[in-house]
Amino acid sequence: MDTVTDRAFAAALYSQGDAGLDTGASLLAAAPEADRELALRGEEFLRRAWQGGWQPADVVRLVRRDLAEPHVRLLSALIVSELRAYDPLPPRWQSQVDELDPSVRRADRFSQATTVLELYRLLLRLPAVEPVGPAPGATALVPPPHHAEPRTLTRIRALLAKAEATDYAAEAEALSAKAQELMALHSIDEARLSADGRHRPETPGACRIGIDAPYESAKAVLLDAVATANRCRAVWNGAFGFSTVVGFEADLEVVELLHTSLLVQGTAAMTRAEAAQRAGGRRRTKTFRQSFLMAYASRLGHRLAEATGQVTAEAAGSLLPVLAARDVAVTTEAERMFPRTTVSRVRGGSVADEAGWMDGTAAADAARVDGRTDGRTEGGTALGR
Repeated sequence: MDTVTDRAFAAALYSQGDAGLDTGASLLAAAPEADRELALRGEEFLRRAWQGGWQPADVVRLVRRDLAEPHVRLLSALIVSELRAYDPLPPRWQSQVDELDPSVRRADRFSQATTVLELYRLLLRLPAVEPVGPAPGATALVPPPHHAEPRTLTRIRALLAKAEATDYAAEAEALSAKAQELMALHSIDEARLSADGRHRPETPGACRIGIDAPYESAKAVLLDAVATANRCRAVWNGAFGFSTVVGFEADLEVVELLHTSLLVQGTAAMTRAEAAQRAGGRRRTKTFRQSFLMAYASRLGHRLAEATGQVTAEAAGSLLPVLAARDVAVTTEAERMFPRTTVSRVRGGSVADEAGWMDGTAAADAARVDGRTDGRTEGGTALGR
């Protein structure tokens, strides 16, 4: 039977322009009895998204970029409602759900119906992306292996938080160096435990990390540098605003931690450098910031690579064949997930401000690295520096 919801969807979701959207919203606004069916249809669209490889944080990020805050709140409420049926949730999902605000601020019925239809139109048009883990309800859902002691990760987070908070470069250097030393030792210990058979056999996994505007290319290069230094591979999907990072679970954890910290430190350093530039009479804010962040990412990439080689040589010893095998496994998995990845070198036109480049390089040197820091939208981008 053709319902009010069906007629509204036919007008609004499968046509272009606002005329059909207004027609659909008018139909729904006049039919309060359709509200329950409308919510169930939204949850159905979400289930399709999960089966298509999307995760809650991915969809929220896209809706926030392309629509508005009322759509984000509505989406959050739908996600929380839809995921109540699953216990347990797949790895990483619970933390994404915990960050949502499911409270919905009611508007007049026509405005609310318009918000619903705009959101559903976006959900309906989501393409499939390469999955980075099982969808909710998957059979034989197995949690990832436990790697780090909570105390270890807590110490690393605390050190990085202090490095982000201080305005003194020397203090930030010391705190970052200590955190990176702990990361390096943790990663090598995980490889040793796996080689000794004290951890159950493990294969590389993947996670997604958001790359938000502005200056996405510089931020993606920074993530690529951190991922490479930690024996992971990052593939940037500029269309949807995220990078997929492939690696072993212990290394994925530290990539997320370190990338977030270095981005915070770099942004703070950029703000201070920009203030100094403005005091000198310069006003080219956009080009300065882009050049600053690109230089910051590029320089850190070289320094992280050097640190990785040094720590591996000093600490790994007989474990080098194991580490090499893990590198091969990560590369193989990344190529399986993204067989048509293109390589892009993002310097050139991205750097148009010499002062920004020089200040960004200096900021990267201040973020000192003394130890290892440690889809089916095919056609993601592997970034070169």
